[in-house]
Formats: sequence, structure tokens, C-alpha cells
Amino acid sequence: MTEFSTSRPSAAEVSHPTVRCGLYTGALLVIAMLGALVAANRIPALERYALERNAISYSLFTLLMLLPVARFWKQPLKMFGAGMVGWTIFAAAYDIAGMVFQNLFDAIRHTPLVALCEGAVVYGVCAVASWVVAMCILARHQQIAPSRKAASEAARHTR
Repeated sequence: MTEFSTSRPSAAEVSHPTVRCGLYTGALLVIAMLGALVAANRIPALERYALERNAISYSLFTLLMLLPVARFWKQPLKMFGAGMVGWTIFAAAYDIAGMVFQNLFDAIRHTPLVALCEGAVVYGVCAVASWVVAMCILARHQQIAPSRKAASEAARHTR
């Protein structure tokens, strides 16, 4: 008698690497954003170190944003897809954070839609840059002009 497995595969086994990377990136961007907002608005002792606090926040945010770029450098379409999944999650959390932190959009001067569009531009430029670099590398390995025929072959055709 054979036994059939009735267990379903987990979500990690089913999901595509692009979606998984996007979900992780989005979650990490949301955590970084919330950490920066809490540090800036709810911890008054850090006000003296506002420049350093903001520099650390921006650096961490930039590094996390570049995760899909590093993960899918040779696959521009997957890079853009993963980046947009993560950035969409971030933009949704940014919209919700604007409801909790009053005047957030006025202080930063970016609405969630503007933030979403800026992220799309950044990931689009990175994907195009990746594609162009790959095409340049491929072109370097190919002959630019066809090789010339030997002089004896050229003389044979003129008779």
C-alpha cells in the first residue's frame, strides 16, 4: 500500500526568488523607516545627534534598497521586479506611517505616490545600467568587423 503525502508545500518553497527577495527587501525597508521615524520623533535624547542619526538612517536605507540590485545584477528584469515588490511594500507602509506621524508628508515633502515613482526610477535605472553593462561585455567578446579574406582568395575571384 502506497502512502500519499497530503502536506502542502510551504510558501517559501512555492514563491519565486524575485518575489521572495522583494518581500524581504520591503520588510527590511519598513523596519528601517519605522526605526528612523521612532528615533527622530519619539526619542528626544537623540535630537543633539540629529545629523549623525539621519546619516545612519540614510545609509542603512540605501544599503537595504540596493539588495535586489546586488542579488539580481545579471538579471535586470528580476532586479526590477524584486525592487518594485519591495518598494511597493515600503510605499504602502509609508502611507500608513503618515497617518500615525502627523505632518510626515509635509516635513519630508514626498507623498507616497512620489516615493513610489522615485523608487521605480531608481530601480529602472539600475536595471537598464545592468543590461547595458552586460551588452558591452558581450560586445567586447565578439568581433566588431568580419575578418578579411586572404589575398590568395581575393585573387581567385577576380578572374
